Amino acid sequence: MSGYNGPGYGGPPQQPGPYGQQQPYGQPQQPYGQQPGPYGQVPQQPGPYGQPGGGFGPGGGGPMQRPPRTGSAVVAGLVAFLVTTAIYGFIFWKADGRQIGYIAVGAGAIVGFAVGKVGGKHPALPLFAALLGFGSVILGQITGFVFALHFDLDASFGDIFDHFDVVTQAWKDYLKPVDFLFYALGAGAGFSIARKVGDQS
Repeated sequence: MSGYNGPGYGGPPQQPGPYGQQQPYGQPQQPYGQQPGPYGQVPQQPGPYGQPGGGFGPGGGGPMQRPPRTGSAVVAGLVAFLVTTAIYGFIFWKADGRQIGYIAVGAGAIVGFAVGKVGGKHPALPLFAALLGFGSVILGQITGFVFALHFDLDASFGDIFDHFDVVTQAWKDYLKPVDFLFYALGAGAGFSIARKVGDQS
């Protein structure tokens, strides 16, 4: 019996491993809950949303931004343009041709919001929204003249559009230098709102 050094006979007692398995001498015992993978590697703990190490996008940088949808933004902008043109024309007619600054800003802002919200971040979309904001104020004024001819002078829409050159000439005669300020307000609101909303989308 002198050459035996097993457990209980002078040798170091063998430590049981996880789940009752014996660990070889000289190797540290793995803590419970982190079992070694193939070839002795400890698997990496998943981060938030199932990605190793956490993070939303590649490399854990931040939330991924959706790609721009320019086609849908053009459609949404044109629809908003038609709506704001009609609203501006109605207010212009009811105000007897008096310009209201915040109405021009509101028309551009509605168009810009629609373009930016639907389209997302794209360098051309704020310029497109500025063009629509500019046009909504101009066509809103012309629409105001159409409303005046139809509701105040009982002219039918057919007769008005048959002689639309009369409408545009009346609009040109009406123009004053201050009107270009309102055009700029509509364009500026469309540009700034589309860029801001697009960056946040």
